[in-house]
Amino acid sequence: MSVSIREVSSKKDLKEFIRFGINLYKDCEFAAPPLLMDDLLNLTKGKNPALDFCETAYFIAYKDNKIVGRIAGIINPVANETWKEKNARFGWVDFIDDTEVSTALFDTAIAWAQSKGMTSIHGPLGFTDFDHEGLLIEGYDKLGTLATIYNYPYYPEHVEAYGFTKDIDYKEYLITVPEVFPEKYFRIADIVKQKYKLKSVECKSRKQIVDNYALKIFDLLNLCYKDLYGFTKLNEKQIAFYIKLYFSFFRLDTISIVVDENDDVVALGIAMPSFTKALQKAKGRIFPFGWYFMLSALNKNDVVDLYLMAVHPDYQSKGVNSVMFADIMPNSAKNGYKFAESNPELETNTKMSSQWGSFEHVNHKRRRVYIKQI
Repeated sequence: MSVSIREVSSKKDLKEFIRFGINLYKDCEFAAPPLLMDDLLNLTKGKNPALDFCETAYFIAYKDNKIVGRIAGIINPVANETWKEKNARFGWVDFIDDTEVSTALFDTAIAWAQSKGMTSIHGPLGFTDFDHEGLLIEGYDKLGTLATIYNYPYYPEHVEAYGFTKDIDYKEYLITVPEVFPEKYFRIADIVKQKYKLKSVECKSRKQIVDNYALKIFDLLNLCYKDLYGFTKLNEKQIAFYIKLYFSFFRLDTISIVVDENDDVVALGIAMPSFTKALQKAKGRIFPFGWYFMLSALNKNDVVDLYLMAVHPDYQSKGVNSVMFADIMPNSAKNGYKFAESNPELETNTKMSSQWGSFEHVNHKRRRVYIKQI
């Protein structure tokens, strides 16, 4: 039978859209499937403030009366205005190894984008930089992470066969956590703090961080990330959304907030224990046992994921990252973490990648954002 495409038009459809992405990887030992409730929150208008201004359409592919693929079409007008482009985005793209299916999905997404007056389409991307982005093109035998896309090796073959070309790549690093943190880092950190009148915030509670530093943290992120590929400034509603979503479950001993003499945040490092194995056990559901697996991951783990790192432009290349490492790395070793997994870093962001030079590390994954003129 030929492939048929239907647009998501109900909550039931949306759940099927999400479940397909989970079920396709149910037997994959490397994928980190999302929680159904998280994707429902992210993809529902009225709940995710990014959808107040982003145009979206979600499509499901069927063959032989079975779901065989999905794709989201996205237009972020803020990004287009910022970057002077007329780009659509595609995201949440998954399909079986059948070119008829992938072709039908891309045909549909492109037709939708053209109907909106767009002249090109790129992805995989989400609504913002806080969504998953970049198709995995190297590292299929490595564990995925909560913050990244895992896809089968046939995906890039389909995408490139359709006519998409590389727009930009991201690199990911696996860093060995030293059992004994180098003393020189402590010395450098102390010198930097004294020279620039900085201090590390003593994090006593999540409420303290939310009440006193959350808004300052996002101001810093908006500033530091403004020139990075595809980034759009987060508005107040988005910031409140992400504070509620993310600031409730990180560990206090794997976060570093560096402030100046005015108590303004000038550097930030947020790491969390890897949730990959917990997500595999949860199989997309927080109940009845998913919550237990997620909670266990916070306390028993040997991998820590480095989610966010940022240094104010005025303090870059001045050794401030040594302060963050002196805060995070010794606690990581103390808690039994053997490895740290970096978040995707743009291949052009050499300042970020250069900071791993003092640690044993390997570039073990690469992912790509593709583009096609339409």
